Amino acid sequence: MPSNAPDAYPTVTVAGQPSWKFTSDTVEAYVTRKAGMLAPVYFTLGDRHVQPFSVAPWAEEPVDETLPALLQVLRGDFFCAPFGGNDEPADGVMYPPHGEPANADWTLEAMDIDECGSTIRMSLEGKVRKAHYEKRLSVRSGQTVVYSRHTISGGSGPMAIGHHATLKFPDVPECAAISTSPFVYGQVCSKPFEVAAKKGYQTMKQSGEFYALDQVPLISGEVTDISVYPSRLGFEDLVMIVAAPGDFAWTAAAVPSEGYCWFGLKDPNVLRNTVFWMSNGGRHYSPWSGRHTGVLGLEETTSNFHLGQADSSAPNALTEKGYPTAVELSADKPCVVNYIMGCVAIGTDFDRVATIERTATGIKLTAKSGAVMETSVDVEFLYGAG
Repeated sequence: MPSNAPDAYPTVTVAGQPSWKFTSDTVEAYVTRKAGMLAPVYFTLGDRHVQPFSVAPWAEEPVDETLPALLQVLRGDFFCAPFGGNDEPADGVMYPPHGEPANADWTLEAMDIDECGSTIRMSLEGKVRKAHYEKRLSVRSGQTVVYSRHTISGGSGPMAIGHHATLKFPDVPECAAISTSPFVYGQVCSKPFEVAAKKGYQTMKQSGEFYALDQVPLISGEVTDISVYPSRLGFEDLVMIVAAPGDFAWTAAAVPSEGYCWFGLKDPNVLRNTVFWMSNGGRHYSPWSGRHTGVLGLEETTSNFHLGQADSSAPNALTEKGYPTAVELSADKPCVVNYIMGCVAIGTDFDRVATIERTATGIKLTAKSGAVMETSVDVEFLYGAG
């Protein structure tokens, strides 16, 4: 693939942020220079263009310089290392929320373009923790998919990692059906996620365990169904599931009324958990101000919830159960994290994803109703290292 010099690709301002554009015949995508966040992304599904990712409602407001860059930019999918709030120092080091990759300015290394699609290559030198980060995002002709690869080189020791994909749904209650591949354990966040005294409100029972998405315990003693969304207007909640072993693991959000289904694919040996961040107007402090609604984070991680490096790298209740909450970085071997996101067109008869299986050319999504959709995806990408 021929490489084009970085200075041939200046940034364009999109939703308030200088961003680089990369495209194929079926995808138009933007990634921000600051924090390296992917969004908006327009998928061409027949004669329609679908943009499933969230962009914070304050994106084009005057910048509040007191906010972390993470919140100034907040949108779409981004890579976190270490994943989490990082409110406490870890080994004497304070990390920004979700780490340097989710806050610092990235450098464009190259834009590779040919008839098969395009790949943007970016890099970041870690300052808080000495490591080199590489970001590679690709789109391919004829596929409504984004391929994401992050490589961490030069670091050592445990680190919580994760992707932070955030979707925005129409302002219609329960219009989206959320599904996942099988999981072996689920739990509500083990620490308070929001505090009423600080104008934040949660509804789920702290540390409550569950084994089905429709059986998540509430503070009230009842259970709720997190497989339908937007739900629980006025609340902010966070839960995590641990993926069952398998060829690959997946999450999906079907929106039949809008004619699309978003999906994410991962290697569960690298990204072991999925954090559900359900943001539906439960934060009444700045910059949220009760207006961040209908947003769902489906965040693929190896972490102890969103609690950060200190909690994830130390022994905790999850590691006691045998569920790792950090990867081990080695100065001798780069850590490669691959992730695939895409959209497919669906009809109103496609109610929710029941299974996602490999085919000879990609994947087959089968609905609970029995409807089937197939799409072209290179699943083997999940296991590549170059």
